[in-house]
Amino acid sequence: MVTEAGRRPRAEQVGATRQQILTTAERLFAERGLYAVSNRQISAEAGQGNNAAVGYHFGTKADLVRAVVRRHTAPIEALRRSMVEDAAGSCDVRDWVDCLVRPVAAHLASLGGPTWFARFSAQVMTDPALRGAVAEESLAEPSLLHVLDALRECLPDLPADVRADRAHMVRHLVVHVFAERERALAEGGDTPRSTWDEAATGLVDAITGLWTAPPGGAVGGASD
Repeated sequence: MVTEAGRRPRAEQVGATRQQILTTAERLFAERGLYAVSNRQISAEAGQGNNAAVGYHFGTKADLVRAVVRRHTAPIEALRRSMVEDAAGSCDVRDWVDCLVRPVAAHLASLGGPTWFARFSAQVMTDPALRGAVAEESLAEPSLLHVLDALRECLPDLPADVRADRAHMVRHLVVHVFAERERALAEGGDTPRSTWDEAATGLVDAITGLWTAPPGGAVGGASD
């Protein structure tokens, strides 16, 4: 008969194994790309004697990628929820851009170094098969949906095509600016801003300017 005390160490061991696999997968995906890394490589670098450990614990590669994202969304959501409460009722575009950007920067800062999540996110963004799945994970968070709705309400009156074009630019800015900073820190290179908070300020400045700039012409129009 297996006692409750006997079950606990086994559950703790499984939990530790899963966390080690997630950490290893996040690092390898960030550094090498999603399809340059096999489940076998992840298992080996995670110290698992069983080459099928990744599949056993997580299933498909898409399931593994989702699990990596989920590990970060909860703390980001907690940070964003607090900011959303403070910004309630604001009609200032910058306040809501702050709520979009700063929780991610604060989370990355809280991880210490080195980190891999920003570069991992950039790798996922370039993958057409997986970026939709990851977007679903992110958009399941109530505070992010609140921010996006509030931002839409206070944006200037823009043509639909211009608004869609700028939303695409914003997504890429949030992901790739932080990924480039993370890469520079990992490689010991210079960064334009000395802290994650300062990097967030620069990004908020840029995105606020992008959203509030008057449109110069129709998207996709003929050029001279």
